[in-house]
This record gives sequence, structure tokens and C-alpha cells, in this order.
Amino acid sequence: MPRTLPTPQQVPAESKPTLDMFTKNIGFTPNMMATFAQSPIAFNSWATLLGSLSKVLDVKTRDSIGLAVSEVNGCDYCLTVHSFTAERMAKMSADEIILARLGHATDPKRHAAVQFARKVIENRGKVSDADLQAVRDAGYTEAHVIEIVALVAMYSLTNFFNNVFDLEKDFPAVAPAGSIRTQPVAPTTSEAESFSQVRTHTYEQE
Repeated sequence: MPRTLPTPQQVPAESKPTLDMFTKNIGFTPNMMATFAQSPIAFNSWATLLGSLSKVLDVKTRDSIGLAVSEVNGCDYCLTVHSFTAERMAKMSADEIILARLGHATDPKRHAAVQFARKVIENRGKVSDADLQAVRDAGYTEAHVIEIVALVAMYSLTNFFNNVFDLEKDFPAVAPAGSIRTQPVAPTTSEAESFSQVRTHTYEQE
């Protein structure tokens, strides 16, 4: 059950310009943002970080990382948001969205970034030398690696926020965290190629 949901009249004046911008761009005011806006300092700081990190990597990689991190953190609200943006803005297919939630991608370079991001969140940043080398070998610079870590941290912030307040979902429903299994049609010698052939999914509602 949602723990808080302010009315528009309760939004502090310092948050309104930022909230109005999101409302205009999205077409409605998401519950997460209306609630987050109760703290102008936290909300505006997050919005600034979001704006800055929207310029790093590419949109498919960013959304894939958001999906992978939200899956690990068990944030069902964020999974609805990232699935929506991945489909509408990144033009990702349903298969690509499923794979991203599991920490994979059909594109080898993006796959390396998403794998690394998942390991960062799963291991609380304590990745191995091999993990770090793998993302570097995929073509990511030191700046890119830092940006991946920053994206993991930013997405975790909203994951934790939404898990704490348990807000009512206002984006199209998706399978909850931990409920998806993939079945590759045919294995190949390349992991990325194997995952690119996914055609069927099993959804286990928990």
C-alpha cells in the first residue's frame, strides 16, 4: 500500500519548476516525482544529476543499465518506468528489455556495460580485476567506466526511494522483479549471440 502521495498543492515552490518540466515532457506527473519533490534539495539535485548523465554513453545502454539495476534492487516501480522509456525513447524491443533486466544485451559492447553495471550493484562496487578489464576490453574508457558507476548509483537512488515509499505504479505494468526467466532458442559459442536469439520468455508471478 502506498505510504505517501502528496497533492500538487503540497509541492514546495522550490520544486515546482523542475516538477512542471517533467510533467510537460512526460505528459503527466508521475507519483514518484510528486513525492520526491517534497524535498526540493534532494529532488532538484537528482534532476540535475539525471540531466548530466543523460549525456553519457547512448540511450540504449543507459536504459539497459537502469533496467538491470532496478531488477537487482527489486524496484517494481522503476521497472515500469525504465521499460516504458526503453520502448518509447530507446526503441528497444521486448526481447531487449527482458535481456537488459537480466544483465544482458544483444550488442556485445552494450552487453559488457550492462554486465559490469550488474556486477557493481550486486557486489556493492567490489568488482574483480577481471570484471574491470572486461568492460575496458569492450571499448570503454576510464571516463565511461566512471559514468557507468554513476548511472548505477543514480538508478539505485530512485530504486531505494520507490521501495521505501511503495508508490502506486502509474506507468504500464510489467512483470515484477525476480519473475523473469529467458529461454534461448539455440545456444551458440558467443554469449552475446546466444542471447540475441531469445524468442520465448517465462513469467513467474511471485
